[in-house]
Amino acid sequence: MDGTVRAWVDGWVVSRGASPPLVEPWGYTIDVGMAEHVTRHVLDAVNEGVEERTVRKVADAVTGPGVWLKVFDDPATVGGWLGPGWWIDPEPGCLMSVPLTAVEAPPVPDGYRVRMWTRGGVTRAMLAAPDGSWAARGQLAPTGVTAVFDQIATSPAHRRRGLGSFVMRTLTREAVAQGAERGVLAGTPDGRALYEALGWRVEAQLTSAKFTGP
Repeated sequence: MDGTVRAWVDGWVVSRGASPPLVEPWGYTIDVGMAEHVTRHVLDAVNEGVEERTVRKVADAVTGPGVWLKVFDDPATVGGWLGPGWWIDPEPGCLMSVPLTAVEAPPVPDGYRVRMWTRGGVTRAMLAAPDGSWAARGQLAPTGVTAVFDQIATSPAHRRRGLGSFVMRTLTREAVAQGAERGVLAGTPDGRALYEALGWRVEAQLTSAKFTGP
């Protein structure tokens, strides 16, 4: 592919404070360091380029619980290649990208308070509700000409009010200001409609699997 997977990996490790990716013949290994997410293996191939033998080889080498596998292909296909002990996320994600262009600053939704801050190379945007509770959030990790959008979320109590769109547009402005020309993210089924409405394009489906033990 055109470097989209590597761009996502490079930004994701910055966004989550994970280890620098170890380059493997088939992709990347990243140490995360959490009990339920110790390490993750990310295959670099996408769609028709994903090979069954490679997925099986990487998966079969995993012996410890808490190791994740990310494969950019249909879960209905990839799931059949994994042995016992693998849990497949029932909500498949997708790898998405968009050319970044300057956008006007979106108006802050009535009654909400917005705050932005940058630390460790990650810019975060948060919307607080009128009562001070959390309403929406998102974060951005620019890595040169590419910026990874991550952890975009809206509180269930505040959905369908344009808050997700506000967060995305706000982060887009910041990404362009920092020199990024292309945005990349791994979206959920719930977020896909929002991103597509903002011009993002699906590059590949994403299978997320976790090894829970033999």
